[in-house]
Amino acid sequence: MEQYMSSAIHGLSRQQLTRPIVQISLDLTSNAEALRTAAIAVEAGADWIEVGTPLVLAEGLHAVRALRKEFPGHPLIVDLKTMDGGYLEAEMMGDAGADAVIVMGRAHDATIERVCDAGAEFRMLVMGDDLGADDRVAEAVRLEGLGVGMVIHHIGFDHRGKHPGLTPLTDLPAIVAAVSVPVQAVGGLSIEQAITCPGLGAPVVVFGAPLVIDGKAFSASRGDLLSVLTEACHRVHAAKIRYPEPSRRTL
Repeated sequence: MEQYMSSAIHGLSRQQLTRPIVQISLDLTSNAEALRTAAIAVEAGADWIEVGTPLVLAEGLHAVRALRKEFPGHPLIVDLKTMDGGYLEAEMMGDAGADAVIVMGRAHDATIERVCDAGAEFRMLVMGDDLGADDRVAEAVRLEGLGVGMVIHHIGFDHRGKHPGLTPLTDLPAIVAAVSVPVQAVGGLSIEQAITCPGLGAPVVVFGAPLVIDGKAFSASRGDLLSVLTEACHRVHAAKIRYPEPSRRTL
């Protein structure tokens, strides 16, 4: 095993997030296209690189290793959407060079705990995704209690397709107020919506579909991505981070 050990974002806290972060989501299906798109994103000012689930399915560990080699200084997030075999899946990605992995809140408590065990061993940030939860605030509290280092508030692709107009911004302030770990909002945000996230207490901003990835296919968007993404990164980095008052909600 390669035993790549990174501490770039392991243990990340709200206090350490002194300026907003831009994460580029590579929901693509080939390493070649992922490397090209990541290079444009990094030139534009993106801070973190996400190996999106389609890329994990298509290229697996090869994608993680290729991006790690090409961008050694950028935190690498792997969107495994782990539901079982938590330690083993996270271990594989840690060996290959991941700085963070994603586990689903719908997974059993034991799975989330095992991903967190691997995160501690390989010094990876564990991100817990609330996709599909009936009570998003309660799910965020549960995920933090089980040990995740960041909560992802996620309105999914199919959910948005069936119910146009849904956005993660609606419940975001309540979720941020309910936990102490960093929170990220994901789910078809426009540039204008994404730029508001730091002001709602979610300073790690994800750009994917439809800005970077085609909104209807796992392929790169057309157009002048470098110019559009450069302006978007600049606006996110210039935004002010504000946190709502903590809530007293408990499970």
